[in-house]
Amino acid sequence: MQPAGSKAAQPAGPAPLRLGIAGLGTVGCGVLTLLERNGPLIAARAGRPLQVTSVSARSRRKKRAADPGPATWHSDPVALARDPEVDVVVELMGGSDGPARALCEAALRAGKPVVTANKALLAERGTALARLSARYGAPLAYEAAVAGGIPIIKALREGLAGNRIRRLYGILNGTCNYILTTMEATGRDFDDVLAEAQRLGYAEADPSFDVDGIDAAHKLAILAALAYGAPVDFASAYVEGIRAVTAADIAMAAELGFRIKLLGLAQLEDGALLQRVHPCLVPRTTPIAHVDGVYNAVVTEGDAVGRTLLEGRGAGAEPTASAVMADIIDIAAGRIAPPLGLPATALAKHRACHMRDHVGCYYVRLQVRDEPGVIADISAILKRCSISIESLLQHGRAPDDARGVPVVMTTHEAREAHMMQALSRMARLPSVLHAPHIIRIEKLTVPEES
Repeated sequence: MQPAGSKAAQPAGPAPLRLGIAGLGTVGCGVLTLLERNGPLIAARAGRPLQVTSVSARSRRKKRAADPGPATWHSDPVALARDPEVDVVVELMGGSDGPARALCEAALRAGKPVVTANKALLAERGTALARLSARYGAPLAYEAAVAGGIPIIKALREGLAGNRIRRLYGILNGTCNYILTTMEATGRDFDDVLAEAQRLGYAEADPSFDVDGIDAAHKLAILAALAYGAPVDFASAYVEGIRAVTAADIAMAAELGFRIKLLGLAQLEDGALLQRVHPCLVPRTTPIAHVDGVYNAVVTEGDAVGRTLLEGRGAGAEPTASAVMADIIDIAAGRIAPPLGLPATALAKHRACHMRDHVGCYYVRLQVRDEPGVIADISAILKRCSISIESLLQHGRAPDDARGVPVVMTTHEAREAHMMQALSRMARLPSVLHAPHIIRIEKLTVPEES
C-alpha cells in the first residue's frame, strides 16, 4: 500500500536510442541541427528519444556548424561501431571504400543498424552490405543516398511494392541540372557556367564526379536494384556527362520543342536490364522538362499505379538530414525492410543490356563546309546505316572566311550501333570539319501495357 500523501511513482519512459555519427561535415551537422530543432517531434514519431552519444570525424578542432555536445569522440570510426554506448551507426563520411566501408561492415557484423547517405559505397558495395545485413540481422537504411530529401527509396521499397516497374528515370544530379538550366537562361557555354557554379558552391573544385555523370550513375544503380529486385550493378551502367553540351545545342533543342536534361534511365526488357546516364532532349510538354536549378526528380512507371513523379532538393544539409532522420525514426519504431526490397537470397541477377542495343531517336550536330553535295553525302551514309532523318536545321550560309556552318538533324528511331557506325563514317567525310555530336532524344511516352 502506498503511504498517505505520497505521489505515485511515474513510469520510466522508453530508453533513448543512442546514435553514433561518423562524419561531421555538411550532412552530419545538418542531422545535429535537425535533432536540436525538432527533438520532441522526432522523439514522438520515433516512440523514444534520440541521443547522440558518439561521434567521429577527421579533425576534432575544426569549427563546425553544429556542436555534438558531450558525445564521446572516436578518432577511429570503426571504434565508434564497437562502442557499447551506440545503438545505431550513422555513416556520413562518404567514399566507396576505406573508413566508410570498414565502419559499415563492422557495425553490421556487430548487429547494429546502419544509416548511410553514401551512394558511392552502396553503388560499389551495396549487394555485399545487404548480405551482411541479412546475415547479422542488422538493418541497413539509405534514404539519403539518392536524391537528397526526396523519399524515393521508401517509395520503391514500400509504396510501390505491389507494382512491376516498367521504367524509371530522373534528374539525379543537381549540379548538372543547375548548369544546364543556367546555360539555357543565359546563352552562356558550359565552361563559363561551371566556373560560376563552383564560385557559388554548387560544384566542387574538381567537378568530374558530377559533370561526367558518375554521381548520377551511382544513384541510378541503387534505384535499378530496388526497382527490379536485383543486385546493385553499377559496372554495367552506360555513363556520359554534359561537358560536350553547348549553348548552341540548347538553343537548337528549344527550336525543336525540347529541353536538355541529364537523365538516369533504367528499364528491364526481356530479362535484360539497361542502365544509362546521358544528356537527353526531352519534350517541353513533359513534367520533368520543367525541373530546374539544383532540384532533382524521379519518375517511376508501374503496371498498377501508372506514372508517378517525386521532385525536391537533391542535396544540401537539411534536405539530406531529413532523409537520414526518416531512416533513424523507422529503425527506432521497428519499421524494417530488406535493404534492396527483397531478401538478399532472392535477388535476381539480370542480364546486362549493352548500350549498342538501345533503340531511340537522335539529335545530331555537325560542322560542315558550305558547299554543294554535303547533305546528300550525309544522307547517303544514314541510308546505308538504316537511319532516316526526321528534321533538318541549317540557318543561313557561311561567310567566305567562316569555318563551316552548323547543321542539325533529328532522326527517327534507330539502333545505337547503327548510329555509331554512321557517325564514324560521317567524321571521315572531307566536308565534315569536326567529329559529329549526338544527344539522344527521349520522348518519354508511357510504355504500352504488356
